[in-house]
Amino acid sequence: MRGTFRHLGDADMTRTPRMRRRRFLATAGAVLGVPYFVPASALARRGRPGANDRLVVAHIGVGGMGLGHLQRMTEFRAEGRVQIAAVCDVDQRRVAAALETAGSEVTPYRDYRYICQRTDIDAVVISTPDHWHAVQTVHACQTGKHVYVEKPASVTVREGRAMVDAARAAGCKVQVGAQGRTGWGAYYTCRAIRNGIVGQVDKVTCWHYANPVGGDQPDTPPPPELDWDLWLGPLRYRPFNTAYCPGTFRWFLESGGGQIRDRGAHQFSTILWCMNADGPRDFTVEATGAAPPRGLWDCPVDMRATFQFRDPAWTLVWEQPGEKLGQLEFGNVFWGAQGRRLILEWEGAYKPAEPEAVQFVVPPGGYEPYRTNEYPDDFNKNHMADWFKAIREPDYLPAVDIEIGHRTATLCILANLSYVLGRKLAWDAQGEQVVGDAQANRLLDTPQRYPYCV
Repeated sequence: MRGTFRHLGDADMTRTPRMRRRRFLATAGAVLGVPYFVPASALARRGRPGANDRLVVAHIGVGGMGLGHLQRMTEFRAEGRVQIAAVCDVDQRRVAAALETAGSEVTPYRDYRYICQRTDIDAVVISTPDHWHAVQTVHACQTGKHVYVEKPASVTVREGRAMVDAARAAGCKVQVGAQGRTGWGAYYTCRAIRNGIVGQVDKVTCWHYANPVGGDQPDTPPPPELDWDLWLGPLRYRPFNTAYCPGTFRWFLESGGGQIRDRGAHQFSTILWCMNADGPRDFTVEATGAAPPRGLWDCPVDMRATFQFRDPAWTLVWEQPGEKLGQLEFGNVFWGAQGRRLILEWEGAYKPAEPEAVQFVVPPGGYEPYRTNEYPDDFNKNHMADWFKAIREPDYLPAVDIEIGHRTATLCILANLSYVLGRKLAWDAQGEQVVGDAQANRLLDTPQRYPYCV
């Protein structure tokens, strides 16, 4: 029924301070009368479409980007590719809007655990605030569901590793929503850079506008349509304030991490692809910035982060603001050792500024990057189609597999950590730890509020 929301009511599992993960998931199953452990028949379906060759999907988080993903999913549904089973959000107004988009036959939920417990659902799209990405992805994989999760993958390094481990243990395909990799701009730029259009690249620079200053308003009671405790989830509890949500969570280091973790997740992912640096790479990072002069938002207003990679040696520089070398407000530049350069603007992953990259001809025996091309004129749908391909084909990993998303997020997280600590950090990629810095290593993880934990 439209406007009806399934929820946990007064069940104290959302507030019990010492509930463990399995009980956290199991209690939702007990309420619904379904088991926590996934039956073997459900596990056997992984990698294959549901009934009538359609994936059965659910959407967790349906505001902003989440509603856009839902709209695109209705287009896939019209093509006969998917069935939309459920939508979920902690804000009742957003769920109501999602039902208007998806139709009244879709089941609405406030608590994502009900979706995890449904064995008829093959896959979930997670578009919640960043601090929820890891917990919900891990729980979805533990109950046998493939995941499309928005970027950045996680807010801490340890959370990101937990996401990778959960996906691999369950055999689930997890695509991170850094759509640039399946856009034309990234393809053309990667093809040109990897085949030497500017020679050996020794530096990549990024320009971006500054983080905002704000969060001056007082605390208030949460609006009646919002489950504030469930919105906070893993975060430490604090009174409601409009400075925290909906989209303004982005301007807190704890929950969003600012521009470098938001847009950096796009730019760094594509840069790593172009530089053939997706795998574990040791680096150092040193970041400086200007703290905001007032308000609750604590991300640095201006920021410069310099990463030095080894084997091969190259430098990545993030600057906000930096020298604007294109028409758009953010982008990056690949600098060749002989001074030649190639600019990739954002929304540049889909329409590069440099026509020479588009016109570049791969030499005999050169590198030809793979790009899913089911929806050549719609980078968002193409990225999701790439995820569908990974689900269908057991040996294919999605373009921004969770391991890639985790390593990309690690760059962003460590830049912020360097800024907070005020010193250069040396990263051991294999061990996933900061070399010789016990304090920094303690900050690679943060406590998660029970029972919202991985």
